[in-house]
Amino acid sequence: MSDLDGEGWLGLGDTPAGCFASAIGPLHYRDAGGGVVQVRMHPTPLMLNFGGSIHGGAVMTFIDMAIFSGGRIVGREPGHYVTLDCATHFIARTMAGEPLDAFVRMVGQTRGGHVFMAGHCEQGGQPTHSFTGTLKRIRDRT
Repeated sequence: MSDLDGEGWLGLGDTPAGCFASAIGPLHYRDAGGGVVQVRMHPTPLMLNFGGSIHGGAVMTFIDMAIFSGGRIVGREPGHYVTLDCATHFIARTMAGEPLDAFVRMVGQTRGGHVFMAGHCEQGGQPTHSFTGTLKRIRDRT
């Protein structure tokens, strides 16, 4: 991974072409301090709903991906995880053409493999969404 724009942003790597997550586009992250990771996406016009703002499904996909990547970066135990729940609260509209940032922190993790995450999104420095999520480590991938 390399520094992308001189402001500490790093790429999360390539998403395999054709998989659902590739619809969100490349994600970037940086340390926001205090155990918080800032994850960034770049909304495009393809993500708009009929009202002209970013579709809630695109936002929730981004939040789910931010919870996973943010958890990995702030110290989640290594392994394969699935989302158990993700609650999203919509505060304000988000628009295409301006970065959308998720600020993600790990609340805690259990020895049994549950990871509790929380955070919020901002666009243009204004809060747009708040969220919580729980991940579960899967030990047998069959």
